[in-house]
Amino acid sequence: MDLRLTSIADRLWQAERSGQAIAPIRDEIAAIGAADPVAAAYAIQKILTDRRVAQGQRLVGRKIGLTSLAVQKQLGVDSPDFGALFAEMAVGDGEEIAWSRLMQPKAEAEIALVLERDLPHERHTVADIIGATAYAVAAIEVVGSRISNWDIRLVDTVADNASSSLFVLGSRPVALSRLDLAGCGMRMDCGGEPVSVGVGAACLGNPLNAAVWLANTMVRVGSPLRAGDVLMTGALGPMAAVKPGNVFSAQIEGLGSVSAVFGQA
Repeated sequence: MDLRLTSIADRLWQAERSGQAIAPIRDEIAAIGAADPVAAAYAIQKILTDRRVAQGQRLVGRKIGLTSLAVQKQLGVDSPDFGALFAEMAVGDGEEIAWSRLMQPKAEAEIALVLERDLPHERHTVADIIGATAYAVAAIEVVGSRISNWDIRLVDTVADNASSSLFVLGSRPVALSRLDLAGCGMRMDCGGEPVSVGVGAACLGNPLNAAVWLANTMVRVGSPLRAGDVLMTGALGPMAAVKPGNVFSAQIEGLGSVSAVFGQA
């Protein structure tokens, strides 16, 4: 492993623990991994993932980011990205989130899938995803950035675990056979006022398409998705900035609601 990548990983690690964001890292990553900066960024992410596992944290799934075509265009990319989910990142529906756990937080409503079978194939189909999924739940992802002022491009966010922070799963599991994942509407409120609206089709046309991409990608990088994994499939609408004391409630058609409650600073 290139020690320069480890050095960048160390700075991201320290930023999360100190709560002090760092300057963008994309130019350094591009200089180190000139042939493939994205691969270098994922190498940094893996250093941090392996470090969490070595410290006893439990890997419980993956998140998919950049599923909005508008956001992809903004960052100049043509595919999603992924990050790791750990049990320590999970928050109960309606459980208060201490503000000290957050860095530049934003909230986005998503559909989460929970697997009951492994996804080991080199190429998966939507049928494979449906067959491997135990149920879906409404979810809110709390994204955050260790990069100052959210001044990010693709390699910044990839290295920073796809700008992940925490996730909240709803408590109403629903079989996929009872859902229209592409057509389901979403509304997320803060303090009773709508802050984000969207639909399942906003996530690569269908959240199952995002799951196929993730399953194939994780096999390619040597970490196939396993039974029990949680898949955060990507935002159904725009993310919303979070302020201390905010309460967000997301309603997703067919899946009910899920709430993220934020403590005071």
